[in-house]
Amino acid sequence: MKPLYMLIKEKIEADMHSGKLKSGDRLPSEIVLAAEFKVSRETVRSAIRLLEENGKVYVKHGVGTFVVNPLPKTPNSLEQLMSVTSMIKYAGLEDGEKREKIKLDKPTEEWKNLLQLKEDEEVIIHERIRTANDEPVVFSQNVIAESLVKKKMINQGSIGSLFDYLKKECNIDIARATTEIVVPLHTDRNCHKLLIHPETTVLLLKQLHYDHQNRPVLYSLDYFRNDVFTFTVNRTR
Repeated sequence: MKPLYMLIKEKIEADMHSGKLKSGDRLPSEIVLAAEFKVSRETVRSAIRLLEENGKVYVKHGVGTFVVNPLPKTPNSLEQLMSVTSMIKYAGLEDGEKREKIKLDKPTEEWKNLLQLKEDEEVIIHERIRTANDEPVVFSQNVIAESLVKKKMINQGSIGSLFDYLKKECNIDIARATTEIVVPLHTDRNCHKLLIHPETTVLLLKQLHYDHQNRPVLYSLDYFRNDVFTFTVNRTR
């Protein structure tokens, strides 16, 4: 079940989408919203904070919270969390898989810390090359605690969208991620899987994914061909 602050956020977003709330409108106060949803003011504050982070409201302290027109989303904008499958399709390319490997292994110290694993807890490593129009464009290495997905994932065969698989088969709903953008070294063996043209360069996204309870559930290393994908970030002052 989703936490209450997410339900409040989604209700306000629905009112924006329907036109009940328009750009420039001021939201009811925290006290009024808390009474309406029968929650604490802190719960309301968490919902407003998410709306503000998404650029949908502007909080003017001492005055109120106002609805704003969100910035347009550009293809592969890093503000919008999308699966690799969705990114390929969003770019108008035909998604496919060239190779897939799933195995049970011991985690590195880095993975232990990032995923907050217990002592002796193993991980499932899911690797594949994604293709678009029959050319390799993305190499992904995904790491998840075995206790979350069980060993049945190993015998699953083709996974398709990992986000969809985790939601349908494991009841894990990816809500947000922290992303580190890296230019990998030419000695990184994973880059070589994508260097099929002289002009090809590679960009690496190291991403730690969280569920709605802010529990770290998935660590991914996604290598993208930079001659195919362009990433953008909307910045505000």
